[in-house]
Amino acid sequence: MTNNDPQDTTARPPYRSGFVAVVGRPNVGKSTLINALIGTQIAIASSRPETTRKAIRGVLTLDNAQMVLVDTPGIHRPRTLLGQRLNDVVDESLADSDEIAFLLPADQEIGPGDKRILSRLRSQFATKNADGGFTWKVPLIAIVTKIDELNRTELIDKLIEVNEFAQFADIVPVSALKDDNLREVSNVLVEHLPEGPQMYPAEQISEERPEETIAELIRGAFLEELHDELPHSLAVVVDGIEYPRDNESGQAYDGKARVLVSIYVERDSQKPIIIGHKAEHLVRVKKKLRTAVNRIVGTKAQLDLHVSSHRYRRRSRTATWRARATT
Repeated sequence: MTNNDPQDTTARPPYRSGFVAVVGRPNVGKSTLINALIGTQIAIASSRPETTRKAIRGVLTLDNAQMVLVDTPGIHRPRTLLGQRLNDVVDESLADSDEIAFLLPADQEIGPGDKRILSRLRSQFATKNADGGFTWKVPLIAIVTKIDELNRTELIDKLIEVNEFAQFADIVPVSALKDDNLREVSNVLVEHLPEGPQMYPAEQISEERPEETIAELIRGAFLEELHDELPHSLAVVVDGIEYPRDNESGQAYDGKARVLVSIYVERDSQKPIIIGHKAEHLVRVKKKLRTAVNRIVGTKAQLDLHVSSHRYRRRSRTATWRARATT
């Protein structure tokens, strides 16, 4: 029986939805946090700065809300054209945000980079009051990451420091790697979202096409694997995903999908660096991404990697190194 009593206080809370921009200095754990909240890897989580080159949008659907978490490149003082472009991507991502999650690592002092980001956010999302304080147009949430690096006393001191840094609507400590307080992060972000309808199907976890997500994960895995051996010019393109189907009937059958991937470097001399001795780098990257790729594709998959220099866009026996492994 439906309860139509207007005084009923047990009614479900209103549904909330919106875009949450996840901002912070490079390498403060933005991608790691988003992956942990979504429950699978959709963004590159790497210790190498400037790994995220575009805004990755992860979709988290809950019973009472749906939020789109926008993983932005780290905001920093640009020293190169790439750095300026990454900052431009941040500007574009912030424009449509309903809420901002400002990540501050617990194991590092608040420094000039954090102050620069706060100033930038204030100029776009806040107005200065007569008393010198600021009124924010959208909620600003402080997410204090990597709390597993501190003891209890150190954490309390850090939270006091963060509270004095800016007028945050909420402050939430978290360790995404240790799965510590993740639920509270999700609850706080939902609490500050505006009321609104569900924007995406419940099963959708990213705005990216599967090909784009896989390409980003492969690029990040190579950057992490090779550390400083390879410049950021590495480019990855997923040429297609072939699902097992009968050639005549077109009917699908059990088997592994093939993910066709082209990896481009600037010079031929860099190809052996990517491949490694006896293809060891390719093997390790494929093993690392096995679970993530299978989830994105929706079935067990086989990565078919081709490494070539930028000036060779066609696959050929002379211009391409080929390695295949089952993931």
